[in-house]
Amino acid sequence: QVQLLESGGGLVQPGESLRLSCAASGFAFRDFAMSWSRQTPGGKGRELVARISAYAGVTWYVDSVKERFTISRDDAKNMVYLQMNSLRPNDTAVYFCNANSGSGLTYWGQGTQVIVSS
Repeated sequence: QVQLLESGGGLVQPGESLRLSCAASGFAFRDFAMSWSRQTPGGKGRELVARISAYAGVTWYVDSVKERFTISRDDAKNMVYLQMNSLRPNDTAVYFCNANSGSGLTYWGQGTQVIVSS
């Protein structure tokens, strides 16, 4: 059974940090690119925030989070992380973990809420 379980969300003040974690199971994790996307209340859809490739671990970030967020993966533990620094109110969203094989298989977690507010 495939499972992606996000954790680490919460309420923080602007400028603070959070680290999101995603625990994967039920599929060949090392063969999948992993990413984090987010969706705001009333938003049109999910925005891809950060991605890390399988094998080489090449990373990509949306411009709005560059130099503030860092995605990483631990293939030995089947984990992917999103370190979020200097958080802003407009980072408030539900953050989702995604696994993509590149050949048609894609899996989503249930999401974890991040609220950035003073």
